[in-house]
Amino acid sequence: MFAVVRTGGKQYRIAAGDKIVVEKLAGEAGDNIQLGDVLLAGEGSELRSTDGLTVSAEIIAQAKGEKVIVFKKRRRHNYRRKNGHRQQHTILRITAIGDVQAEKPKKARKEAAPATTESQAEAPAPSETPVIDTAPAAEAKKPRAGKATAPEAPADAEAHVQAPLKVDGAESEMTDSPVAKKKGSTKKPAADKEA
Repeated sequence: MFAVVRTGGKQYRIAAGDKIVVEKLAGEAGDNIQLGDVLLAGEGSELRSTDGLTVSAEIIAQAKGEKVIVFKKRRRHNYRRKNGHRQQHTILRITAIGDVQAEKPKKARKEAAPATTESQAEAPAPSETPVIDTAPAAEAKKPRAGKATAPEAPADAEAHVQAPLKVDGAESEMTDSPVAKKKGSTKKPAADKEA
C-alpha cells in the first residue's frame, strides 16, 4: 500500500518501511509520530478513502542538510553580504499506513560455524605471530637536510627519450626556436645586397 502525505509544505509518496527526510518535526530519535495530512492512498491502481487514515512513523534521527551559501551583491555600491544556512531535517521510517504494518528489519543472525572437514583438520593451524621479511631491503639514499632532490624517474623513462622538437623554419632539430628568417620572406640577406 502507498500513500501521499503532506508535511513541512512538501508532499511525499511513501510505503510501509520507507525512509524519508522531511522538514524538522518535534521529537527525539526513537519517538513515534503520526502524520495525519494524507492526500492520497491506494494499493496498485486502486485508490482508497483517506478519511481518518493516518500514517505512523518512527524518528530515526534529527539532522542538518548541506550548507547553502547565500551571497548578495550590488555592483558598484560596495555592497556584499555572505551568509551560510543549514536546514534542519528529520529522518523518518514509515512503520504503518492505516492498518498496514511494515515488516520490522531483521537483524543478522549469527550462524553456527560449519563443522571442520578432514582436509581442514589436517592442515596446520596458522601461526598467530606476524611473519617478518628478513631479506635485506634495497638501501635507498636518504636526502640531506636542506637540499631538495628531484624524484627519480622509473627505469622505463630511460628507454623513452623524448624526441627533439621539429618546427618548420627551425635552425636545427635540437632547438625549438625558429630562425630569424621568416617563411615566404622576399628580403635578401645584407651580404647579397652588396653585389
